[in-house]
Amino acid sequence: MGIFAKFKSGFKRGAGVLQGALNRAVGREQLDENDLLDLEEAFYQSDFGVDTTEEIISNIREVHQSEKDFRGEDANSLAREILRRILEGSEGVLKEKPESLPEVICLIGVNGSGKTTTSAKLGYRFKEMGSTSLLAACDTFRAAATEQLVSWADKLDLQIVSGHHGSDSAAVAFDAYSACESRSYDRLIIDTAGRLHVKENLMDELSKLRRVLQKKNPAAPHHSWLVTDGSTGSNVIEQAKVFHEKFGLTGLVVTKLDGSSKGGALVSIFRSMRLPIYFVGLGEKADDLQPFSIDFYLDSILPEANEIISS
Repeated sequence: MGIFAKFKSGFKRGAGVLQGALNRAVGREQLDENDLLDLEEAFYQSDFGVDTTEEIISNIREVHQSEKDFRGEDANSLAREILRRILEGSEGVLKEKPESLPEVICLIGVNGSGKTTTSAKLGYRFKEMGSTSLLAACDTFRAAATEQLVSWADKLDLQIVSGHHGSDSAAVAFDAYSACESRSYDRLIIDTAGRLHVKENLMDELSKLRRVLQKKNPAAPHHSWLVTDGSTGSNVIEQAKVFHEKFGLTGLVVTKLDGSSKGGALVSIFRSMRLPIYFVGLGEKADDLQPFSIDFYLDSILPEANEIISS
C-alpha cells in the first residue's frame, strides 16, 4: 500500500462526518443557511476546535454573502486553503543521517498514548532507511511496557537495552547511550514511562533522565516528542502544555488516527502548540507510522471537490 493510500485508509473512519457534510454541499448551485450550519456542525464534530471552525465558517459566510454564485465546491476549496494556511510549518523534517551521533529521540506522553509501539515502529522505519538505531526501554515503572518493547524488538529484529521492573529509568538511558556510542549507532530511541502529566514525582523522573543524558552529551535529547492519541481530541492540549513547560517538547507524534479519531484534533493540537508533527500513526502494522504530510492529510480528510463528486 502506498503512502497516500495509508493516509486515506487511516483517516477514512474519522473523515466520515465532515465528508458527509461536504457531499451534501458540493454540487449545489447555491448554498443556504442550513448548508452552512451543517458544515459548521461537521467541523465541530470532527474535533477541529472552536478557533479553526469559526475561522473557516466565518470566511465561508463572508464570501457567500458577497458572491451570489458561491457554491459548495467554493466552500470546499476555501476550507482547504484555510487549513493549509493554519498547518503551515507543521511538517517535521528528520534527516536520514544525524549530524551528531548518536541522535537521541525521547518519546513522552500519558498512559495509553502509544509510545511503546511508536518506539518500535520508529526503529523499524530507520532500519528500512538504512540507519542504525537502539531502543531504550525506560518505562521501568510498568513491567508490561518493557516486555512489550522487547517483543516488538524481537519481531522486527531491532537492538534494545532494558532494565528490570522498578529499576532507575535514567540509568537505563545512560547505559543505552553508552551502547550506542560503542556501537557507533545513528540513533537512540527512548521509550519513557507513561504518566499523568499532573504526577510531579514522575515528571521529576523525566527531568532526571534528561540530566543524566546531558552528562553524556549536553545537546541530548536532540528531539523530545510528545506522543499523543489522536482519538482523545482537544483534551490533549492541556497535557501538551504541561509537558512542554516541564521537559521542553520539540515535536509531536499523533497516533491511533485510524481508530475513533475525528481527524481534526491534529489541527487543534498544532494550532495550540505550534510544534512540528513528525509522524502520524495510521494503523497497527510496523510500516503504518508515516511522516506527516499536509498534502496527504488534506486530501484524506478534505478531498478536492472534483474527487468528492466522482466518488
